[in-house]
This record gives sequence, structure tokens and C-alpha cells, in this order.
Amino acid sequence: MTINETVNKLKNGETTSAALVKELMAVYEEDKKSSLPLNAFLEMFEDAVTKAEAADKEIAEAKATGTLDRLFEDKPLLGVPFAVKDNTSVRGHKLTCGSKILDGYVAPYNATVIDRLEKSGAIPLGRCNQDEFAMGSSTEYSSYGPTRNPVNREYVSGGSSGGSAAAVAANQAVFGLGTETGGSVRLPASYCGIYGLKTTYGVLSRWGIVAYGSSLDQVGILGHTPKDIALPLYAMSGEDFYDDTSADLPNKDSLKNLEAYKDFSSLKIAVPKQFAEAKGLDADVAKVFEDTKAWFEKKGAKIEIVDLPILDASIASYYVIALSEAASNLSRFDGIRYGNRVDAGKGYDELYVETRSNGFGPEVKRRIIIGNYVLSEQFSGTTYKKGMSVRARIQKEVAKLYESYDLILCPTCPTAAFKLGQKVDDPLEMYLSDLYTVFVNLARITSISVPAGKNKDGMPVGIQFAGPMFSEAKVLSIAQAWDEEHK
Repeated sequence: MTINETVNKLKNGETTSAALVKELMAVYEEDKKSSLPLNAFLEMFEDAVTKAEAADKEIAEAKATGTLDRLFEDKPLLGVPFAVKDNTSVRGHKLTCGSKILDGYVAPYNATVIDRLEKSGAIPLGRCNQDEFAMGSSTEYSSYGPTRNPVNREYVSGGSSGGSAAAVAANQAVFGLGTETGGSVRLPASYCGIYGLKTTYGVLSRWGIVAYGSSLDQVGILGHTPKDIALPLYAMSGEDFYDDTSADLPNKDSLKNLEAYKDFSSLKIAVPKQFAEAKGLDADVAKVFEDTKAWFEKKGAKIEIVDLPILDASIASYYVIALSEAASNLSRFDGIRYGNRVDAGKGYDELYVETRSNGFGPEVKRRIIIGNYVLSEQFSGTTYKKGMSVRARIQKEVAKLYESYDLILCPTCPTAAFKLGQKVDDPLEMYLSDLYTVFVNLARITSISVPAGKNKDGMPVGIQFAGPMFSEAKVLSIAQAWDEEHK
């Protein structure tokens, strides 16, 4: 069910929040016993039923006093269960980032996004699988094993937010939270055939989210429709005292009752030449992309090919920055302050080495080593500075492009989902999955992946609608127009 359908059924008494939560928990338990379990949720939160019962009590009392509409005006997500990525703090529950090194860690506080969703009445249902410390594009780099794609369980669900995407796509949650560093919400959304929004940097607070690349990380939302993304975004967005990089979102109120975009004749869309001619673009994905462009043109939008040579440097710039910041951020996991510890009693150096060697998986170790190499004395940090200067140029040129265009249109990924195990031993091939997504994170703009078609194997293909900074309301309304014509 969508959020609107869920809320209407709760209002009409066709179901209760407690019944819905118990049903989703039963589906999860049943799926665990199957021969190919989805492995989207790592655990369901026991207190979700208690919170759902409290929501049902509020609804019953409001019905009795005739204030039901006012209640849902104040709490638009009352009684709606959602999935949480395993790098997001939910008070009193485990947080492991899909890693052995955080085994047993329990979050002592709520992330700001969780606090705000709970204030709007939503219920955290459970934590979802992810690539270890959000490093990956397929959710195969998790210490809990891979998450399978609900469309075909022999395929990957995408990463690193593959657990949240699979949970939503498989109807194990109404909507889900993920995080983005270079495409980790849009990629699994594309692979699983749902909508996934990467928000403008700062629109959603990062307080309570375990950091990977601090200058790139952003919370994202996964849903069945653009409206399923708009309402949680309305509830969560805005400046946060605990996050100095946070910012308010203009036109936020229009998200509460999202309407489809109508004025397509005034819409100017840019298609970067670098993406249109990129090597490795699958023929089926190219066909879906052409169909999407044709839909926009039929609606009256003007599409032009633009030349942005700096985009050729986006993958290199992204990985230099992301891996450098990851090496720095992950230095705090040392076995001394929190998480798992391997201590043979030989001293601090051995404790540090043994804990990290046993706790981190191979992909995280690879990225820490590369990041520290880039930041090492022989480079004096010049490579990182160069990456940042390229990033500044990308941000400047993309912002300049938006002075003439409303939207950038491109595929979400060069291919549809691939089979489990196909790329897990080829990190460079895996990194290229982010070819079309990382420029969005580097430019700090917003982008949504919309389900636009399927390949010859029946796997979903996503297309991106990318807008300038703080244009979430417009991008979502365009996606809503798409959704209404592509059920």
C-alpha cells in the first residue's frame, strides 16, 4: 500500500496500525524460512507494535471527539511503518552498519530524521541490510550476507541502501530511509523498480547517521510513488541545531499534498553528451532512456544535448574525495570506545590492528587503504585537494547549466540489476555502476530515480530526473506526472 492508501484505511477503520505492523512482521518471519530469503530486514523492532498500538489509541480518541482530520493534519504519517537503514540511529536498537566491528552496539539516541518522523506519527519498523559502512553498489559487501532483489531473487538489489529498497519493493514496509554518498539510494531504487530521491545536501540532517564521506553523504527516501517520498520529506526536512550543514527547504508546504506538474511546454531539459555517448551503456537501458525522452517531448518539453566535459572527471574526483574522507571517518572504529574488540593483552597497537583486521570486511579495508594512500605524506594531501577543486568546478558548471535548463535527464545506471556474485570480485566494474549518479552528489543537487521500464530479462530500469539545489518540490511534481501516466 502507498502512504495515502494506508492513512485512508487507518482513518476508515479498515485496518489498524498494530494489525499492519504485525502483518509485516509475519511476512518477514515467513520470508526468512524460504529457500531464497530476501534478507532486506536484519531485524524487526519489538517496540514497533507498542508504538502502533499507541497510534491506534490516538486515532480512536480523535474519532470519538470528531478531531480525526486535525490529528492527521498534525501527524500526517500517524501509524505508518517504515524501514530504516542500518547506519541510522534509532534509540535503544542495534546499529551495526552491516559490519562485524559494530557488533553489539546499541544507539543511545535517535537520529534527527527518526525523531522528526516519529513526531509526525510514523513508526520505525526495523533495520535493513546494507553494504558495510555504505561502501558498495549491490549490498553484497555486508557481514550479514547479500540482500536479494524482490523482482528476481537471483539478482542484486543494488547498494548500498539495498535492504531498504528491497523491503519497500517487496511490500515489507510502506516507505524506507536510505543514505547516499554517490548513488546509494537511486541505484537500488532503479534495480528494484521503485522511486528513490537523493535530496539536496543539507535538506535532511545527518545528525545520527554514521559518516562515510561527510561532504557527500545525504539521507534519501524510497517509496512506491513520488507522493510516498514527498510526505516523509515534508516531515523530516529543515534546519537542525545539531547539524551545521543543514538547511531549510523552500516550497516545503507543497510537498504535503503533492500535485502533478502541468506546465511541460515551459520545461527545458538538458541531456549531457558525456552520458549519452558513455561506453558501457546497455542497449535495453538506452531504449528505455529514448522512450523517456520521447514522453517528455510529447508533453511539450524541449530537450537539448549539452556538452559538459568536466563530467568525465566525476568518477575519479568522487572516489578520491569519498575514500579519503572514509579513511578519516573510520579511524574512530578502534576497539577502544565502542563496538567489537579483539584484545590479546599485548598493548594498544596490537589491539587496534587486531580489532580492525577482524572487524572490517575486504571492501572497507580496500577503501581505507586507498584513502590513506591518497592522504599520505608523499602526496601531502595534494590529490585530495585536486579532487576537491575538480568537484568545485563540477558544482559551478552544473549550477551554470541550471540557469538555462530546468532538469538534467540521464539513466540511473548503465545497466539493470546484475546477478549475485557477478561483480563482487571486480571492484572497478562495481565502481562504474555509479557512472551517472556521482555528479549529483558532487554538485550537491537533488535527483530522483523513477521506474521507467524493464530490460529483456524483466529487470527494472530507472531514469534520473535531476534538478538544481533545493528544487525537490518541482522534481517530485514532475515525477508525479510521470507516475500518473506509468502505473
